[in-house]
Amino acid sequence: MEIKTEIRIKDIARKANVSIGTVDRVLHNRGEVSEETRRKILDIIEEMDYRPNLLASTLASRKRLVTGVLLPTPLSPDGYWTKPVEGIRKAVSELRQYGITAELFTFNQSDPSDFREKARKLLATGPDGVVFAPFFAREATDFISRLKENQIPFVFIDSNLPGQGQLTYIGQNSYQCGQLSARLLSMLVPVGDPLLVIHYARETDHQNHLLQRELGFYDWFRIHRPAQHIKTTEIALSDPAGCDARLMEALDAETPAGLFVTSSKVYLAARVLENAGLSAVRIIGNDLLRENVRYLRNGTIDFLICQRPEEQGFHAIEALFRSLVLKLPVPEVNYSPIEIITRENLDYYKEFKS
Repeated sequence: MEIKTEIRIKDIARKANVSIGTVDRVLHNRGEVSEETRRKILDIIEEMDYRPNLLASTLASRKRLVTGVLLPTPLSPDGYWTKPVEGIRKAVSELRQYGITAELFTFNQSDPSDFREKARKLLATGPDGVVFAPFFAREATDFISRLKENQIPFVFIDSNLPGQGQLTYIGQNSYQCGQLSARLLSMLVPVGDPLLVIHYARETDHQNHLLQRELGFYDWFRIHRPAQHIKTTEIALSDPAGCDARLMEALDAETPAGLFVTSSKVYLAARVLENAGLSAVRIIGNDLLRENVRYLRNGTIDFLICQRPEEQGFHAIEALFRSLVLKLPVPEVNYSPIEIITRENLDYYKEFKS
């Protein structure tokens, strides 16, 4: 296989018998160059298959490219939303030499008005690109309109709003997560035993990814076990003191054989079941967090579905870099792998190796 030698501007200048400055003026379409010389240089560029070194030119220009990041405030030091931030910081660190920076804004995940206010502050910084989780559909749509007005490219992570003009979506296929969870739970509970879907959220109408997981779960049973009894319970995080009592009410009313928790708050349900001595109830939830891992290790949780949130943050910054700096196309959707975590394979995840 022939390995091509990198073509430099001075190679073109030598072949055209002109100065490097003349070639530079033709490449950047500036300054005065005769039409004959310009055509000669362009022909040589095509003949030699010259490709500009975009990374080198970006590094030389030292142009600062600011990414605005808008994510929910983590509920704990090890909470889910610390993970995408870790990935974002890693990407910025690796790309800093090319002028990539990021400014983080976080919002209260129980307060749509706080999302709106932080989005306003982010826009005021004049970012070159934006990474955000469209946590509240209505407020996110308003924010998207402002981004489009200002011609600012944006990337969704964690949750997708298709057809909104985003550069790309990086995250889980939430519907498929629900389908997978349904299949797993069907292998754990007897046919006909009732199941309970739990949303730990303030208003699920604003959180499309949770609704997509629920829809995928219901659709799987509709196709494969049409007579399956399933009920959904929404437990408001805005009332922490009442969360456990609300779950116990639902458990007493439905006596389910299995639970599917649509969010990363599965540890809340696991704690209630453990304290109540309901070890026979099977549980599936989302995300590899320390709070969840405790109950996975002791067998209270059967499966965790992992979506690699650190990689979502990393690839979001990388996508903006590819588009804004390298001028390369970015796929409209970049789905994260959907991984099934059990206590048997947990030790293969470095962070949780016992």
